Amino acid sequence: MTEERSLILVLTTFPEAEKAAEAARILLDHKLAACCTIVPGTSLYTWEQKTCEEAEVVMLIKTRASLYAGLEKKIREIHPYQVPEIIALPIVAASQAYSDWVKEVTGE
Repeated sequence: MTEERSLILVLTTFPEAEKAAEAARILLDHKLAACCTIVPGTSLYTWEQKTCEEAEVVMLIKTRASLYAGLEKKIREIHPYQVPEIIALPIVAASQAYSDWVKEVTGE
C-alpha cells in the first residue's frame, strides 16, 4: 500500500439507482471519475425544518483531487436535488496498481 494524497473519494446521494447510474456514466464519459460505486441506503435528514427519511443510493466516486472542481460542477448540472450532497474525502493510502489505474483512466 502506498501513501496517495492525489486521489479522493467523493460521496453524493441520489433518489434512485437509475438516476445514479445515469450520472455515473456521464462522469465516466467526461473522465471526471475512474469508478462510481452505487450502494442502496436510507437517509435521515432535516429539510425545511422537517425531519425526513428517504430511500436513497449513495454514489462513491473515486477520482483525482485535481478533478474535484469539474466533478462538482458536473454533479450540480445533472443532479435532481436542489442541494446535492457532494463531499470529498482524501484517500491517504491506496495500492500502487489501483492508484495508477485511477490516474490512467482519468487522463493523467
